Amino acid sequence: MKLLNGKELADFIKQRQAHQVRGLRQAHAVHPKLAIVQCKDDPIINTYVRLKKAYGADIGIEVDVYNVTQDIVRDLLTKLNQDDSVHGIIVQLPLSNTDETDGIVNLVSPNKDVDALGQDASFDPATPMAIMWLLSGYNIELNGKHILLIGRGKLVGAPLEKMLINSGQDVEVVDRSVEDLSAHTKNADVIITATGSPAILYPAMIKRGAVVVDAGVASESGKTVGDLHESVYERDDLTITPTKGGVGPLTVCSLFDNVIRAARSQVGKA
Repeated sequence: MKLLNGKELADFIKQRQAHQVRGLRQAHAVHPKLAIVQCKDDPIINTYVRLKKAYGADIGIEVDVYNVTQDIVRDLLTKLNQDDSVHGIIVQLPLSNTDETDGIVNLVSPNKDVDALGQDASFDPATPMAIMWLLSGYNIELNGKHILLIGRGKLVGAPLEKMLINSGQDVEVVDRSVEDLSAHTKNADVIITATGSPAILYPAMIKRGAVVVDAGVASESGKTVGDLHESVYERDDLTITPTKGGVGPLTVCSLFDNVIRAARSQVGKA
């Protein structure tokens, strides 16, 4: 088994980003800042927010977290959009009332929409970019391979499908409700799953020698789990993300890359 360890790659990227932030601060007096707007108290969400805050501190980016009720989010986003000291804005999903998701994320100014959730965002979405970085970092060849995406969600599946198609790859997309998932998975050279449903993939469903990227996150019995059943890791022929430290660390890296890009765009405007 070969592990696609995102944490190893993230450590190198983090050093590069810290150097870039120092350069912005010292040479241009630009102090990159990220604002996170959170409307829901949830263990998984809280963990992600803590990780982002800690990562920002490590590379010199200030991260302000706004824990607010959803009824004042629109006014808050208007203020943050107009605040030149804020370079990136995240609306941490899911919202308490998910019916308002599209309307709210599209209120974030496109040049500050570092999560790329709005339809006019100037940046690439963080998790799909992280998956592409992970595959590239481990020299996974995609040309001529049959790639299966499980899940077409707003955060991962849909934007990743677009990226892969734009790069000329052979992509098939299914969701967890497909009648016979194994009929699709057994034919795939590369499987990328992001359904957030615990244990939808089992060893017998995966082609020998396949590459498997688990970008799914769910909570089960108080634990954070992915889309793969733990028995998949008994297969020694797979190239696969570990149970922890696969896509996640690179998602945070990708997000802060967008914050740095947003801050850079301010250089010379003052």
